[in-house]
Amino acid sequence: MALSYIREKPSGSHDVIVVGSGMSGMAVAALLAKSGKRCLVLERHYTPGGFTHVFRRRDYEWDVGVHYIGDVHRPHTKLRRIFDHITEGRLRWADMGDVYDRIIFGDRAFDFHSGREAFKEGLFSHFPELGDRKAITDYIGLIREASASANGIFMGRAMPGALRAIAHPFIGGKARRFARRTTGEVLDGLTGNALLKGVLTGQFGDYGLPPSRSSFLMHALLAKHYLNGGAYPVGGSSGIFDTIEPVIESAGGSVFVRAEVDSVIERNGKAAGVLMADGTEIHAPTVVSSVGLPLTFGRLLRNHKGASRMNQTIERIGRSSAHLCLYLGLKATPEELGLPKTNLWLYPENPDHDRNVADYLKDPDSSPLPLVYASFPAAKDPDFQNRFPGRSTIELITLADPDRFSRWQDTRWNRRGNDYEALKERLSQRMLDRFFEAMPQVKGHIDHAELSTPLSTTHFVNHPQGEIYGLNHTPERFLDTSIGVRSPLRGLLLTGQDIVSCGIGGALASAMVTASVILGRNLFRNIGRQR
Repeated sequence: MALSYIREKPSGSHDVIVVGSGMSGMAVAALLAKSGKRCLVLERHYTPGGFTHVFRRRDYEWDVGVHYIGDVHRPHTKLRRIFDHITEGRLRWADMGDVYDRIIFGDRAFDFHSGREAFKEGLFSHFPELGDRKAITDYIGLIREASASANGIFMGRAMPGALRAIAHPFIGGKARRFARRTTGEVLDGLTGNALLKGVLTGQFGDYGLPPSRSSFLMHALLAKHYLNGGAYPVGGSSGIFDTIEPVIESAGGSVFVRAEVDSVIERNGKAAGVLMADGTEIHAPTVVSSVGLPLTFGRLLRNHKGASRMNQTIERIGRSSAHLCLYLGLKATPEELGLPKTNLWLYPENPDHDRNVADYLKDPDSSPLPLVYASFPAAKDPDFQNRFPGRSTIELITLADPDRFSRWQDTRWNRRGNDYEALKERLSQRMLDRFFEAMPQVKGHIDHAELSTPLSTTHFVNHPQGEIYGLNHTPERFLDTSIGVRSPLRGLLLTGQDIVSCGIGGALASAMVTASVILGRNLFRNIGRQR
């Protein structure tokens, strides 16, 4: 169980300090612990886990960031083997079944079936024309080829900065070819069918950029990740931290919450520990930042001479999208309400994601919501009724412009005033209206509703603009040679979704890369390929 920094302070010596307890921070500490390293994990929030944590209200519990994960319900996949390693096999997974995502334009629905052949045949039933069938087949081949090539880029992330720039032309050539093209450009080369393109890119909300802006490499990684289906952690997403923490503790390490780090201590040109917000110094020969590049270089390393250049890179690439999430609690079981395990992606009638997003950002009050994503954790988790009998939860998510909330950025959480609450009420109702079009049977059963905004993300996760996926997953981001595990300060290593890619899989992969650099051996070879 995580300790409170307010009640007690860390004691003894530590081999590694990890700043942040999100997926990458937890994982890197566990990977190092498995090699005997004593790690201290410091988390500013009152609960550990980053976007894997849950929160509770009365008789309900919601996950804040884990809605489904691919490639973990099959025991021999690389991702599953890594999870089994860092949890010692304690974390269990519930398969979501045959249909994991349902893409809906207006009232037209398209199911994504688990498995390459089932996925393909399911789409063939909607797009039977020979040209469309060829486009679907070619698309599946491309996402598999692009995803398999990605190691070429990510291998470079482990290299020292100077070597990374020198080696850049010689490694990952195929991956760079996929990375430099946008998803829209690749899909335009496959088909002129606008509806088919809209369906194939119907998961763009999982990385937050519409097709004209996202790197095809990111899209391929995401689509391939779910091609064989999705799964949900049994017992809810808090089980991820609960099963990893004992591994950290087994090597003498610990996790502290309410432990805000002010900056990294530098001595003799090397990281020597961290300065806490209360002025306390905690020393260790190695520090790992898992809080993202903007916070690392904008705050933790703000006085280092190398911060300015990296901050310019961050601003050039830009931050990922912010979001609204409407958390719903219902006094009925998923079976009584007919709630599926399948995620719903609810779009306007128009399948042009770029146009829908642009119209909404230009005129958010009059334009349709560009998407509403619906997740049903109470249906996905076979243990939910044991913890909350007779109840269900739903999460509705849409994109948000953080500038729309900037007038309240200096106010306190839960005390932002009537105008803010009125805006939240209007936005909540719009999300509900779209959701009820697809799931009318839920109407009248909502017992609790609570909306989070980009300000909520900033308050709880400390992302300055409410971004949820780190840096934008544009071609520029994947081709930039300044991004890597090694920081300009010796002894300070970086991990997290800014290093590899977004999501649980990306964060976990980045932890593997970072731990491999610290330990001086390739953990992918030792863990990711075990059978």
